[in-house]
Amino acid sequence: MTDTRTVVVFGATGFLGQRIVRHLLDDRFTVRAASRHPTPSTAVKDPSPAFAFVHADVNDDGSVVDAAAGAFAVVNAVSLYTEHGRQTFESMHVRAAARVARHSRQLGVRRLVHVSGIGANPASTSRYIASRGRGEAAVRNEFPAAIIIRPAVMFGTDDSFVTPLAGLMRALPVFPLFGSGRTQLQPCCVEDVAEGIVRALVVAEPARIYELVGPQIFTYQTLVRTIGEHFGFRGTLVPVPFALWHALAVITERLPYPPLARTQVELMELDNVASPDCPGFPTLGINPRSLDEFLKRQ
Repeated sequence: MTDTRTVVVFGATGFLGQRIVRHLLDDRFTVRAASRHPTPSTAVKDPSPAFAFVHADVNDDGSVVDAAAGAFAVVNAVSLYTEHGRQTFESMHVRAAARVARHSRQLGVRRLVHVSGIGANPASTSRYIASRGRGEAAVRNEFPAAIIIRPAVMFGTDDSFVTPLAGLMRALPVFPLFGSGRTQLQPCCVEDVAEGIVRALVVAEPARIYELVGPQIFTYQTLVRTIGEHFGFRGTLVPVPFALWHALAVITERLPYPPLARTQVELMELDNVASPDCPGFPTLGINPRSLDEFLKRQ
């Protein structure tokens, strides 16, 4: 029997996944946080009977079925930014996403939210971006009513966006830009994205694609200056050709915890802004927070 308040979150221990769990609990859902390595979540300080960790590997049919059985909704927030071993963009963003969608449909799950990203395009020359596009298609093929969420680059406490930039600017007198710094970005707050996903489960029409972005559009150079001014950076911004960034990423990806990946470089070559044809935060009744608001609290 399906429990109309139980939601399974795959990728529940990630930067976004932890927030999704907390917002679901705030809205009085029962949450199963599905992870290959279930550990207490920092986003859930006082776990209640409505919260439980379950072991699940999106590459394994049996554990996906066990995790999703009897649930009202499933959220797939699993993502991969650097390929290693058997974990490839194809295996995680396409095959695993299709597996979660297929079993969700077969189990009678009412709602499926698949987290992708702005710019997902199956025809892209970037393996990462192309896998995101193929993943969306694979999910819709298995679960036609799936809701696709495409967030822009996200900021928040302990993020991999503002926090590393601030750290570099504190340490370096000269800050290297990606290319000329003209790439456009529309960063959004991770908390708003998590709340948007919860609302999509409740009020969104099925089979819709939502592009969730912040209220401000920056060029990368303007964005770096905005963050730098807040943290007292008085150094120089220096354009660095993308070809050099790609070469550096090839080297750093060999490290255990790479500070730079080719995926990041590829994403910075493309504008990361919403399409005017896609609904977003306003459709879900959310007034998104700006980067300026976030910086003021740091």
